[in-house]
Amino acid sequence: MTNPRLATRYAKSLLDLSIEQNQLEAVYADMKLLKGINKSNPDFVALLRSPIITADKKDKILDAVIGKNISQISMLFIRLLTTKKRESNLPEIVTAFLEQYNKLKNIQTVKLTTATPISEELKNNIIARVKSADSSAIEIETAVKEELIGGFKLEIGGTLIDASILRDLNDIKRQFLNNEYIHNIR
Repeated sequence: MTNPRLATRYAKSLLDLSIEQNQLEAVYADMKLLKGINKSNPDFVALLRSPIITADKKDKILDAVIGKNISQISMLFIRLLTTKKRESNLPEIVTAFLEQYNKLKNIQTVKLTTATPISEELKNNIIARVKSADSSAIEIETAVKEELIGGFKLEIGGTLIDASILRDLNDIKRQFLNNEYIHNIR
């Protein structure tokens, strides 16, 4: 069960501690790594949420999987979560931390979804066009969904620009179902 309030509070505490200890960039890199692990490995998230596995076993497993790859502050924070039996909220805490970091550093997240993988040149072109409209720093996340058929979806903040062929086909389908043209003839 997700708890956004808990995730926000723990993320804020970690952000404040990392700023106080001058380890903000190291902790940010750790959270990016954990986000990647959470996204690519559902078994890792299942381990964190499992009520059957004890806290000391989870500590040992987490130390073996990520112990050497993250900073001491991040590892101690994760141990605190397992001690307080809050490790199941780690994926949400990681997401909340990254959102708070982006807000602190004035970084705008842009999500680009295409039907096929795109080149780095095209990514850079999109970033340049978004930067011309917005003065903040840009971080781009890309995804590939073949069901779009062609075109792209671009999400900036709360705005979605859907220029996909799937949307165009759905619009045409809706127009045929509504029979808009027959009603105009009468």
